[in-house]
Amino acid sequence: MSTVPDDDNDDLLYPTPSTAEWQARFVDAVLATPGVNVPRGALEAIAPFVVNPKTLIARSSTSDQPQLRPSAYRPVSTDAGKMIVAVVPMAGWAGVPWERNERQSTAWSSAADPGAQDAQWLLPPLSPWTSEAGDAGAALRVTVPTFQRMVEILDRAGNELELREGRRGYDLVEDLALNGQIEPCLHVAQQYCLQEPNAVGDQRTEYWAWPAVRGNNRTRARHQLLEISPAEVLVGISSSKIGRGGSDIYTNPTFWLRELSKLWNRRLQAAIESEDFDAPAYRARRVAVVETHLVIGSPTPERLYHVVQTSNRRDHAHPPLDFTPNDRARSLGRTILSAYVARGILDPATADVLTGDRPVTELPGVAADATVSVLRDARSMRLLQELFPTDASEQDKARRRILRTVLSEPPPSQLTRNNVNQRLRAWSALTSVSYPEPWNPRVADILPVNSARSGIELSGRSLGDLLESAPEDAAAFDELLYYRAPHWLAAFDIVDADRGSMGAQNIRRDSQDADDEVVYKRLRRSVDNAIRAMRADPVRAVGLLREIAAAMDEGRAPRRIDDDGEPEEYEDEAGTYGRADQPWFDFTFPKVAAARGPIALPAMANAPLPETDSQAVERLLRELNQVIESLQEGVKLVPELAAEARVHARAAGIACPLPDAEADRLVATLARITADMRELPEVIIALSRNER
Repeated sequence: MSTVPDDDNDDLLYPTPSTAEWQARFVDAVLATPGVNVPRGALEAIAPFVVNPKTLIARSSTSDQPQLRPSAYRPVSTDAGKMIVAVVPMAGWAGVPWERNERQSTAWSSAADPGAQDAQWLLPPLSPWTSEAGDAGAALRVTVPTFQRMVEILDRAGNELELREGRRGYDLVEDLALNGQIEPCLHVAQQYCLQEPNAVGDQRTEYWAWPAVRGNNRTRARHQLLEISPAEVLVGISSSKIGRGGSDIYTNPTFWLRELSKLWNRRLQAAIESEDFDAPAYRARRVAVVETHLVIGSPTPERLYHVVQTSNRRDHAHPPLDFTPNDRARSLGRTILSAYVARGILDPATADVLTGDRPVTELPGVAADATVSVLRDARSMRLLQELFPTDASEQDKARRRILRTVLSEPPPSQLTRNNVNQRLRAWSALTSVSYPEPWNPRVADILPVNSARSGIELSGRSLGDLLESAPEDAAAFDELLYYRAPHWLAAFDIVDADRGSMGAQNIRRDSQDADDEVVYKRLRRSVDNAIRAMRADPVRAVGLLREIAAAMDEGRAPRRIDDDGEPEEYEDEAGTYGRADQPWFDFTFPKVAAARGPIALPAMANAPLPETDSQAVERLLRELNQVIESLQEGVKLVPELAAEARVHARAAGIACPLPDAEADRLVATLARITADMRELPEVIIALSRNER
């Protein structure tokens, strides 16, 4: 027999469930603990996975009923409220990833999208759990139409996390195999309620899951090592998986976990004896048992969703693991809104609409018969005002203080381009929740730094009024152009965020082929330039904005606009009209010459007086600062884009996404840039020298 490594011991063996008696004692003890109000059914569902529950229970000095030991639970406070968390050893198979994890926010359609009723991946409705008697408990409830849909949601939650794994600087599965799970996961009870039972097999209509609020990636990676899916954890596993052959499904977790643990213990012993250290049972031994935190109580169970989400959102403001740009920006915006609610600045119902958890129709002041475009606009403009408050009222001043605290910003007078972009991207990303597909939140990076320093004050006019008045009203036109157009254009893929020479997506009309069909070539263009081009052709720009609003209301793509600002009545052989797309836009609104300085907000639309030399110095230094900050942002974007390309390459089965020749060219370009930048510090230092 081979020698077992020194760090292998009995504690690493796969645990079998405790007896039914001890499971019941554990459930009773938890429920007898002060402050606990988690539903009994939720505890009964997780009890088979709790390792050696007798060590967690003790008799209280004030009660004959056994309770959790003081060391086995603790209170936790967040900005949204308080909760009680049990600290328990758990079999590694326990838990499931959460579909509401914010790292995969963009993978799901939201109730805040008024046009998402028929979306394929609409998040199921979530509500606080209540008993049949109407008593609230520390749990969540999700309603899904069928058993199959529940399984699809569980699997998609895990798959979407895996697609985003490329943004990590190391292999999490290998890390768990080598070092075990160091950080515990936080799990909350969530009941899936089926509107109709499964057609065959399991006829239950209620399933208790314990999704991970914190540690979704660790839960997914642990399951990968243990060769189990989230759906199997919740609904049961096949007889073949426990070595019994056949295709029967065992739904009793006490039974299948006992058989599965016995099987894996045998496999572990065989792997040690044969020195097969790549065997799954050997590799997963360090996550056979993991410390787990379970939410078992809250004095405000009706706010539990926000309490558990807020416990995770501080990490999202300064994340140790990068999100995709849209997911991170959404999470950051939700962190700000949660802080407003915690300090009484924003009511919870409105916050739920703005975060995307409730329908837009529940936003205060929205008409019952409002169209899709009006609903989306009302939510976006409310978000804009929440994230860019003025100092006109005490509440707005409080918002400015909260923003600075949450985002770790400098004083308003010292805000930089990066600070403003962070807020703009949160606004843009949360706005995209109300649309079928997310866009790159960098499309909003066109507003000046002063939009954060002084705040943004909207006219308060309705969308219909702005669209109607825009041809003759410059202020209405500018408000549409700067606060609506970037998002509307991005929503229909007419523009996208300019990523410079690495990913510019600009197109121009080049020639016509033999059949008089327009031929287009790609060239560089920014969203800022697109907005400037629209401003130069207000008749057509207003016509396009009106058409996009109509397209949203009617659930179709926008049509092209003629010189008079009217939709083109064009149909091809298939009977389809000419779509307003990026090639058409770049030809119709040609790229304008670069202009110095930021674009003007509506309130600053009038032409300025000629500047003095002193004013020119101030302006140029501001522009210099912006250029340097954009360079810094561009450098940070290189690894972000590379990681994103790798994720999609893996999903497409592309082993090497960048050819050697192209890699050599890009490396040479970076080397030239680095060489040029060596001279820049001296250029800046020279400006600080006295030349008199």
